[in-house]
Amino acid sequence: MMFRSTKQSINTLCPFGFVLAGMLFTSNFLASPSIAAPVELGEVKGDLTGGDPLGSMQWPDLKVQFFDAGATTVFDSRIKVTVPLFAEDAMNVPVSFDASAIGKVKKIVVLVDRNPIRKVLEFIPEKAKPALNFRFKLEQASPIRVAALAENGVWHVGYAFIEAAGGGCTVPGATRADGSWPQTLNKVAGKMFDANQLRDDARLRVQVSHPMDTGLVAGVPAFYIEEMILQDKNKQVLAKLYPFEPVSENPLFSFDFDKKPMGPISLVGRDNNGNRIDAKVTQ
Repeated sequence: MMFRSTKQSINTLCPFGFVLAGMLFTSNFLASPSIAAPVELGEVKGDLTGGDPLGSMQWPDLKVQFFDAGATTVFDSRIKVTVPLFAEDAMNVPVSFDASAIGKVKKIVVLVDRNPIRKVLEFIPEKAKPALNFRFKLEQASPIRVAALAENGVWHVGYAFIEAAGGGCTVPGATRADGSWPQTLNKVAGKMFDANQLRDDARLRVQVSHPMDTGLVAGVPAFYIEEMILQDKNKQVLAKLYPFEPVSENPLFSFDFDKKPMGPISLVGRDNNGNRIDAKVTQ
């Protein structure tokens, strides 16, 4: 009788147990964050990224460090930032951007969240389009920001994310390693390309021989180009560029123009040791 009574009690409890287990499973399933309704970044209570679409904890610090207090910044997908999904060569990561869609641009700043030196370059387009192609060094996987200052004082921020094995900022470049850089320092090569079937604008491509040392390699101080100014044959300024240490060795830049400038084009500038750059690009 005891056995039958026990069996009967089990049978009586099982349906209730199944119902309770089902209720708990359903409750846990509905509460699972993996299927919760999506919430826009910046609307989450306690969000520490400042509404960054990439969810980077470094973005609020970048705003404080590189923008004036009270500056208005808006994330803007109209700024096209093109980068590789993975940086195969962390010392030469190609990037191109175009901020033409936001109208007149006064200045552009390129920043990398997780680089030891976050500011890559400043670009003042003047007569050029607010677009640029270049390469830079990447220390680890990181968001990259292209912030364009519009005439109304608002910073429009384009963005992308680059995966990387890393190490691009903390190893010596090829010309530093083989000692050849003094023979080619600040030599310039360039060419103007006319508009064609694939591109409506004229393009100027210039390369300057320079080691672009970051100062993060033992025994090698920071040594980099800090100013480049493009002028037409009448000395009218076409564009100003201020590179920083993360720009790649022997930097190559491509500038776009709605109308082909009057040549020859002059390139003048200097590096942080006072060495001058002075060259002409014939068309």
